[in-house]
Amino acid sequence: MAHNHHHHHSHGSGDGDVRMTGAIAVNVLLTIVQVVGGIASGSLALIADGLHNLSDAASLIIAFAARKIGRRGSDSVMTFGYRRIEIVAALVNYTTLIVLGLYLAAEAVGRFFEPEHVDGWMVVWIATIALVVDLVTAFLTFALSKESMNIRAAFLHNIADALGSVGVIIAGIFVILFGWWIVDPIVTLLISGYILWMSFNEIGGVIRILMLGSPPGIATEDVLDAVRGVDGVNEVHRARFWQVHEEAYAFDAHVVIDGGSWTEADAIKARVKAALAERFEIHQSTLELECAAHACNEAPAFGD
Repeated sequence: MAHNHHHHHSHGSGDGDVRMTGAIAVNVLLTIVQVVGGIASGSLALIADGLHNLSDAASLIIAFAARKIGRRGSDSVMTFGYRRIEIVAALVNYTTLIVLGLYLAAEAVGRFFEPEHVDGWMVVWIATIALVVDLVTAFLTFALSKESMNIRAAFLHNIADALGSVGVIIAGIFVILFGWWIVDPIVTLLISGYILWMSFNEIGGVIRILMLGSPPGIATEDVLDAVRGVDGVNEVHRARFWQVHEEAYAFDAHVVIDGGSWTEADAIKARVKAALAERFEIHQSTLELECAAHACNEAPAFGD
Protein backbone atom coordinates (compact mmCIF):
# COMPACT_ATOMS: atom_id res chain seq x y z
CA MET A 1 0.00 0.00 0.00
CA ALA A 2 1.22 3.49 -0.83
CA HIS A 3 1.84 5.79 2.10
CA ASN A 4 1.37 9.54 2.24
CA HIS A 5 4.50 11.31 3.35
CA HIS A 6 3.84 14.93 4.23
CA HIS A 7 6.50 17.60 4.01
CA HIS A 8 5.35 20.93 5.40
CA HIS A 9 6.98 24.23 4.56
CA SER A 10 5.95 26.87 7.05
CA HIS A 11 5.43 30.41 5.91
CA GLY A 12 6.66 33.22 8.14
CA SER A 13 4.20 33.77 10.95
CA GLY A 14 4.42 37.55 10.53
CA ASP A 15 3.59 37.44 6.82
CA GLY A 16 0.79 34.98 7.48
CA ASP A 17 -0.71 37.22 10.18
CA VAL A 18 -0.69 40.23 7.84
CA ARG A 19 -2.42 38.21 5.13
CA MET A 20 -5.08 36.96 7.56
CA THR A 21 -5.70 40.46 8.97
CA GLY A 22 -6.12 41.89 5.48
CA ALA A 23 -8.52 39.11 4.49
CA ILE A 24 -10.64 39.66 7.62
CA ALA A 25 -10.87 43.43 7.04
CA VAL A 26 -12.03 43.25 3.42
CA ASN A 27 -14.59 40.52 4.21
CA VAL A 28 -16.17 42.47 7.08
CA LEU A 29 -16.59 45.52 4.81
CA LEU A 30 -17.98 43.40 2.00
CA THR A 31 -20.52 41.75 4.31
CA ILE A 32 -22.02 45.13 5.18
CA VAL A 33 -22.24 46.16 1.50
CA GLN A 34 -23.83 42.86 0.41
CA VAL A 35 -26.47 42.65 3.15
CA VAL A 36 -27.53 46.29 2.74
CA GLY A 37 -27.54 45.89 -1.04
CA GLY A 38 -29.50 42.64 -0.84
CA ILE A 39 -32.20 44.24 1.31
CA ALA A 40 -32.38 47.31 -0.97
CA SER A 41 -32.53 45.23 -4.18
CA GLY A 42 -34.81 42.50 -2.86
CA SER A 43 -32.33 39.78 -3.85
CA LEU A 44 -32.26 36.73 -1.57
CA ALA A 45 -29.26 35.39 -3.48
CA LEU A 46 -27.31 38.56 -2.67
CA ILE A 47 -28.33 38.38 1.00
CA ALA A 48 -27.35 34.70 0.99
CA ASP A 49 -23.98 35.59 -0.46
CA GLY A 50 -23.61 38.33 2.16
CA LEU A 51 -24.44 35.97 5.04
CA HIS A 52 -21.99 33.45 3.65
CA ASN A 53 -19.44 36.23 3.45
CA LEU A 54 -20.15 37.05 7.11
CA SER A 55 -19.36 33.42 7.90
CA ASP A 56 -16.17 33.89 5.86
CA ALA A 57 -15.15 36.80 8.08
CA ALA A 58 -16.03 34.83 11.22
CA SER A 59 -14.15 31.77 9.99
CA LEU A 60 -11.08 33.89 9.26
CA ILE A 61 -11.22 35.43 12.74
CA ILE A 62 -11.53 31.98 14.34
CA ALA A 63 -8.73 30.62 12.15
CA PHE A 64 -6.52 33.60 12.95
CA ALA A 65 -7.07 33.25 16.72
CA ALA A 66 -6.47 29.50 16.60
CA ARG A 67 -3.29 30.04 14.58
CA LYS A 68 -1.97 32.42 17.27
CA ILE A 69 -2.91 30.11 20.17
CA GLY A 70 -1.51 27.06 18.37
CA ARG A 71 2.00 28.51 18.45
CA ARG A 72 2.23 28.12 22.22
CA GLY A 73 4.55 25.43 23.50
CA SER A 74 3.67 22.56 25.83
CA ASP A 75 3.00 23.26 29.50
CA SER A 76 1.83 21.40 32.60
CA VAL A 77 -1.83 21.74 31.57
CA MET A 78 -1.52 21.08 27.82
CA THR A 79 1.33 18.59 27.70
CA PHE A 80 0.77 17.99 23.98
CA GLY A 81 0.89 21.72 23.28
CA TYR A 82 -1.86 23.83 21.71
CA ARG A 83 -1.66 22.84 18.05
CA ARG A 84 -4.94 20.89 18.16
CA ILE A 85 -6.85 24.15 18.74
CA GLU A 86 -6.61 24.61 14.97
CA ILE A 87 -8.48 21.33 14.46
CA VAL A 88 -11.20 22.50 16.86
CA ALA A 89 -11.41 25.79 14.92
CA ALA A 90 -11.83 23.87 11.67
CA LEU A 91 -14.68 21.85 13.22
CA VAL A 92 -16.41 25.06 14.34
CA ASN A 93 -16.06 26.58 10.87
CA TYR A 94 -17.40 23.54 9.01
CA THR A 95 -20.29 23.17 11.46
CA THR A 96 -21.16 26.84 10.92
CA LEU A 97 -21.12 26.30 7.16
CA ILE A 98 -23.52 23.34 7.46
CA VAL A 99 -25.97 25.40 9.54
CA LEU A 100 -25.69 28.28 7.06
CA GLY A 101 -26.26 25.97 4.08
CA LEU A 102 -29.43 24.54 5.63
CA TYR A 103 -30.72 28.02 6.49
CA LEU A 104 -30.18 29.31 2.94
CA ALA A 105 -31.91 26.26 1.46
CA ALA A 106 -34.97 26.86 3.66
CA GLU A 107 -35.07 30.56 2.74
CA ALA A 108 -34.81 29.75 -0.97
CA VAL A 109 -37.70 27.29 -0.82
CA GLY A 110 -39.83 29.92 0.94
CA ARG A 111 -39.02 32.48 -1.77
CA PHE A 112 -40.57 30.17 -4.41
CA PHE A 113 -43.94 30.58 -2.65
CA GLU A 114 -43.54 34.28 -1.79
CA PRO A 115 -41.55 35.91 -4.64
CA GLU A 116 -40.18 39.45 -4.32
CA HIS A 117 -39.15 42.06 -6.89
CA VAL A 118 -35.41 42.00 -7.62
CA ASP A 119 -33.34 45.00 -8.80
CA GLY A 120 -31.08 43.22 -11.29
CA TRP A 121 -28.60 46.04 -11.88
CA MET A 122 -27.90 46.60 -8.19
CA VAL A 123 -27.46 42.87 -7.69
CA VAL A 124 -24.95 42.60 -10.57
CA TRP A 125 -22.83 45.55 -9.44
CA ILE A 126 -22.62 44.52 -5.78
CA ALA A 127 -21.98 40.86 -6.65
CA THR A 128 -19.18 41.91 -9.01
CA ILE A 129 -17.51 43.89 -6.22
CA ALA A 130 -17.97 40.86 -3.95
CA LEU A 131 -16.35 38.57 -6.50
CA VAL A 132 -13.27 40.82 -6.68
CA VAL A 133 -12.98 40.83 -2.87
CA ASP A 134 -13.43 37.04 -2.78
CA LEU A 135 -10.58 36.59 -5.25
CA VAL A 136 -8.33 38.92 -3.23
CA THR A 137 -9.12 36.98 -0.04
CA ALA A 138 -8.42 33.68 -1.78
CA PHE A 139 -5.06 35.02 -2.90
CA LEU A 140 -4.20 36.11 0.65
CA THR A 141 -5.05 32.74 2.21
CA PHE A 142 -4.16 30.21 -0.51
CA ALA A 143 -0.52 29.65 0.51
CA LEU A 144 -1.46 29.28 4.17
CA SER A 145 -4.26 26.80 3.36
CA LYS A 146 -1.71 24.26 2.12
CA GLU A 147 -0.16 23.82 5.56
CA SER A 148 -3.14 24.04 7.92
CA MET A 149 -6.52 22.29 8.06
CA ASN A 150 -7.72 25.26 10.06
CA ILE A 151 -6.78 27.84 7.39
CA ARG A 152 -8.00 25.47 4.65
CA ALA A 153 -11.48 25.53 6.21
CA ALA A 154 -11.46 29.33 6.04
CA PHE A 155 -10.08 29.23 2.47
CA LEU A 156 -12.86 26.88 1.34
CA HIS A 157 -15.39 29.23 2.93
CA ASN A 158 -14.02 31.88 0.60
CA ILE A 159 -14.01 29.71 -2.52
CA ALA A 160 -17.66 28.82 -1.91
CA ASP A 161 -18.43 32.52 -1.55
CA ALA A 162 -16.65 33.35 -4.81
CA LEU A 163 -18.76 30.77 -6.63
CA GLY A 164 -21.81 32.22 -4.91
CA SER A 165 -20.93 35.68 -6.23
CA VAL A 166 -20.71 34.27 -9.77
CA GLY A 167 -24.13 32.69 -9.28
CA VAL A 168 -25.61 35.96 -8.02
CA ILE A 169 -24.23 37.83 -11.06
CA ILE A 170 -25.85 35.27 -13.36
CA ALA A 171 -29.16 35.59 -11.49
CA GLY A 172 -29.02 39.40 -11.79
CA ILE A 173 -28.37 39.18 -15.53
CA PHE A 174 -31.41 36.92 -16.04
CA VAL A 175 -33.56 39.35 -14.07
CA ILE A 176 -32.34 42.30 -16.20
CA LEU A 177 -32.76 40.53 -19.57
CA PHE A 178 -35.86 38.42 -19.03
CA GLY A 179 -37.39 39.39 -15.68
CA TRP A 180 -36.90 35.81 -14.44
CA TRP A 181 -37.02 36.40 -10.67
CA ILE A 182 -37.16 32.65 -10.09
CA VAL A 183 -33.48 32.38 -11.01
CA ASP A 184 -32.66 34.19 -7.72
CA PRO A 185 -33.92 31.43 -5.35
CA ILE A 186 -32.61 28.75 -7.72
CA VAL A 187 -29.11 30.24 -7.47
CA THR A 188 -29.54 30.42 -3.68
CA LEU A 189 -30.33 26.69 -3.62
CA LEU A 190 -27.25 25.97 -5.71
CA ILE A 191 -25.09 28.03 -3.34
CA SER A 192 -26.48 26.20 -0.30
CA GLY A 193 -26.05 22.83 -2.01
CA TYR A 194 -22.39 23.52 -2.74
CA ILE A 195 -21.78 24.76 0.80
CA LEU A 196 -23.27 21.57 2.25
CA TRP A 197 -21.41 19.27 -0.14
CA MET A 198 -18.08 20.95 0.56
CA SER A 199 -18.60 20.99 4.33
CA PHE A 200 -19.62 17.35 4.68
CA ASN A 201 -16.74 16.36 2.42
CA GLU A 202 -14.17 18.09 4.65
CA ILE A 203 -15.55 17.68 8.18
CA GLY A 204 -14.88 13.93 8.29
CA GLY A 205 -11.10 14.43 8.33
CA VAL A 206 -11.40 16.96 11.15
CA ILE A 207 -13.50 14.60 13.27
CA ARG A 208 -11.07 11.75 12.58
CA ILE A 209 -8.19 13.72 14.09
CA LEU A 210 -10.25 14.81 17.10
CA MET A 211 -11.26 11.17 17.68
CA LEU A 212 -7.55 10.20 17.68
CA GLY A 213 -7.95 8.18 14.49
CA SER A 214 -5.01 6.82 12.51
CA PRO A 215 -3.72 9.08 9.71
CA PRO A 216 -5.54 8.57 6.39
CA GLY A 217 -3.42 6.82 3.79
CA ILE A 218 -1.45 4.74 6.31
CA ALA A 219 -2.87 1.36 7.38
CA THR A 220 -2.15 0.56 11.03
CA GLU A 221 -1.66 -3.09 10.04
CA ASP A 222 1.21 -2.01 7.79
CA VAL A 223 2.83 -0.15 10.68
CA LEU A 224 2.61 -3.25 12.90
CA ASP A 225 4.03 -5.44 10.12
CA ALA A 226 6.98 -3.05 9.82
CA VAL A 227 7.65 -3.34 13.57
CA ARG A 228 7.41 -7.16 13.41
CA GLY A 229 9.91 -7.11 10.55
CA VAL A 230 12.62 -5.49 12.66
CA ASP A 231 15.39 -7.93 13.60
CA GLY A 232 14.95 -9.05 17.22
CA VAL A 233 11.19 -8.37 17.45
CA ASN A 234 9.00 -11.37 18.24
CA GLU A 235 5.57 -9.70 18.32
CA VAL A 236 3.78 -6.40 18.88
CA HIS A 237 0.44 -5.77 20.55
CA ARG A 238 -1.69 -3.15 22.36
CA ALA A 239 -0.75 -0.70 19.60
CA ARG A 240 -2.24 2.78 19.30
CA PHE A 241 -1.59 4.91 16.24
CA TRP A 242 -3.03 8.41 15.94
CA GLN A 243 -2.61 11.84 14.42
CA VAL A 244 -1.68 14.43 17.04
CA HIS A 245 -2.28 17.22 14.52
CA GLU A 246 -1.78 17.67 10.79
CA GLU A 247 2.00 17.58 10.99
CA ALA A 248 2.59 14.89 13.61
CA TYR A 249 1.83 11.18 13.98
CA ALA A 250 2.23 9.24 17.22
CA PHE A 251 2.51 5.52 17.98
CA ASP A 252 2.76 3.47 21.16
CA ALA A 253 2.78 -0.28 21.63
CA HIS A 254 4.08 -3.26 23.60
CA VAL A 255 6.97 -4.85 21.71
CA VAL A 256 7.97 -8.43 22.54
CA ILE A 257 11.72 -9.12 22.22
CA ASP A 258 12.92 -12.48 20.86
CA GLY A 259 14.05 -15.02 23.44
CA GLY A 260 17.78 -14.68 24.14
CA SER A 261 17.91 -11.13 22.70
CA TRP A 262 17.03 -9.17 25.82
CA THR A 263 20.60 -7.87 26.16
CA GLU A 264 20.06 -6.11 22.81
CA ALA A 265 16.71 -4.61 23.85
CA ASP A 266 17.86 -1.00 23.63
CA ALA A 267 19.34 -1.52 20.18
CA ILE A 268 16.17 -3.28 18.99
CA LYS A 269 14.03 -0.42 20.28
CA ALA A 270 16.24 2.06 18.43
CA ARG A 271 15.82 0.06 15.20
CA VAL A 272 12.03 0.02 15.63
CA LYS A 273 11.93 3.79 16.14
CA ALA A 274 14.15 4.33 13.11
CA ALA A 275 11.90 2.13 10.95
CA LEU A 276 8.78 4.01 12.07
CA ALA A 277 10.36 7.36 11.30
CA GLU A 278 11.80 6.33 7.93
CA ARG A 279 8.82 4.45 6.51
CA PHE A 280 5.88 6.34 8.00
CA GLU A 281 7.27 9.64 9.33
CA ILE A 282 6.27 8.65 12.86
CA HIS A 283 8.64 10.68 15.03
CA GLN A 284 6.73 10.31 18.31
CA SER A 285 6.78 6.69 19.47
CA THR A 286 6.60 5.15 22.95
CA LEU A 287 7.51 1.46 23.18
CA GLU A 288 7.06 -0.80 26.20
CA LEU A 289 9.42 -3.77 25.86
CA GLU A 290 8.55 -7.29 27.01
CA CYS A 291 10.70 -10.39 26.97
CA ALA A 292 9.21 -13.36 25.13
CA ALA A 293 9.05 -15.46 28.32
CA HIS A 294 6.88 -12.94 30.15
CA ALA A 295 4.85 -11.34 27.35
CA CYS A 296 1.17 -10.42 27.80
CA ASN A 297 -1.09 -13.43 27.17
CA GLU A 298 -3.75 -13.09 24.46
CA ALA A 299 -3.25 -9.33 24.24
CA PRO A 300 -5.18 -7.54 21.46
CA ALA A 301 -3.24 -6.15 18.52
CA PHE A 302 -4.81 -2.69 18.96
CA GLY A 303 -5.80 -0.62 21.98
CA ASP A 304 -5.63 -1.25 25.69
